Parts: sequence; structure tokens; C-alpha cells
Amino acid sequence: MEYTVQKLARMAGISPRTLRYYDEIDILKPARINSSGYRIYGEQEVNQLQQILFYRELGVALEDIRQIVNSPSFDGAAALRDHREKLLEKRRQLDLLISNVEKTIQAAEGGMTMTDKEKFEGFKQKMIDENEKTYGKEIREKYGENAVEQSYAKLKGMTPEQHDEATKLAEEIQQTLAEAYATGNPAGDLAQKTADLHKKWLMFYWGSYSKEAHAGLAQMYVDDERFTAYYDKNQPGTVEFLRDAIHIYTGIKN
Repeated sequence: MEYTVQKLARMAGISPRTLRYYDEIDILKPARINSSGYRIYGEQEVNQLQQILFYRELGVALEDIRQIVNSPSFDGAAALRDHREKLLEKRRQLDLLISNVEKTIQAAEGGMTMTDKEKFEGFKQKMIDENEKTYGKEIREKYGENAVEQSYAKLKGMTPEQHDEATKLAEEIQQTLAEAYATGNPAGDLAQKTADLHKKWLMFYWGSYSKEAHAGLAQMYVDDERFTAYYDKNQPGTVEFLRDAIHIYTGIKN
């Protein structure tokens, strides 16, 4: 079956302008242009639009989607399986948050007692899911399944007070790191204080500590542009300074 812009947009629940824009940026071209100058879409384009909307629902940027769907190696069936897994993860997260809200309502109405730990379960799981989506593959390859699962278990068991303490510690690390960077000496007192604070912060999330793992993480900060962007957002070179400070602190250089 074939569709015009208006019909396909109405069926997909998007605006005709969106379809025209997708054509302009080469993310979804029509199958053909008819004699009247109308864009006409066929089954292949309908399937591709479905993929695009799946990616948009998952928060993928349009430029990234364009590269994915236009890649010669793009596998529609494999992409659908991947979408399914991500949507199931999202559903699990929503179910947990809905359960959390329902318990909170019951507690507010006097129907049940809700522990402080229960109040934050949904948000902790969201943090874990987002971390797994962003860094899961790398950290599992580097540290192993057991270490990652222990870390997630520790996060789930964190009390509100511990969470607040970890958050304050992260802020202190940023402030101390900025002051240390200004000295230009990763072996100096401020830099080594930063490395020690970083270790203390890690222990809120790690099941156990090792100098090798700490040094390896510091190197990963430098190697991974996502971490680099975070640490270098105010001062380029900060992430490398932190890496050097941690390597000196641990006595291990990766």
C-alpha cells in the first residue's frame, strides 16, 4: 500500500511537516514523487519510519538515527530486537516508579508505612538503567560481571543519608580538583587530596577497592570522550590532570 505525506503522517501520529523534514535531512526519503509532485511512501518507507520513531522514543538524536538507518550494514530485524529489549527495560523502570508512587499515595493516606529506602527504589533503578545503557558494555568488559553486579547491589542498598553524602563528596571533588589543577602539580597536596576524595566517593559504589582498578578507571576517563567532556567542561585538560593525580596516588600507571 502507498501513502501520501498527509496519510502517512496521520497514521503514524506525527505532523506532515515532520515527514517533509525527514526527507530534507535524508533520514526518510519517499519511494517516489508522483506526477502531481506529491511524495509517495511505500512499505519499505513505512518500516523505516517505524524504526525512526522507535529510536526517537529512546532519545536517540536525529543525526545518529540518520547514520544508523542509512548504514549499508543496517539490519532491521536486529534493530527491532534491540528496540524490544530497550523498551522492556523502560517498562520495568516505569513499573517500578508506578509502584513507588502507589505506595507513596497509600502511605500519605495512612494505608501503609513506607520505609525511607522504599521511597528511593525507583530512582535508584533509573540511575542503574541509565548507567548500564551508557557504560554497561565497557565496565563489564573491564571489571567483569560480578564486580558490576556488586556495585549495583551496593547502590540499591544505599540509604538516603549515604546518597546525600556521596553527592556532597562528588561536589567536593569537583571543587578540589579545580583548585588542584590551578597549581599544575598532580603530585601536590591538593591533587593528592582530590585522588583520596575520589577513592572515598568510589567506595559508595564499589564492592571493594583496588589500586589497579582505581588507576584503570582514571585512564578510562581520559580514553572515553563522555568522561572527558564531563571533567573538561570548565577547563580542558582537567581529566588528564585527574588521571595523573590518581596514578601517583595509587602508584600504578596504566
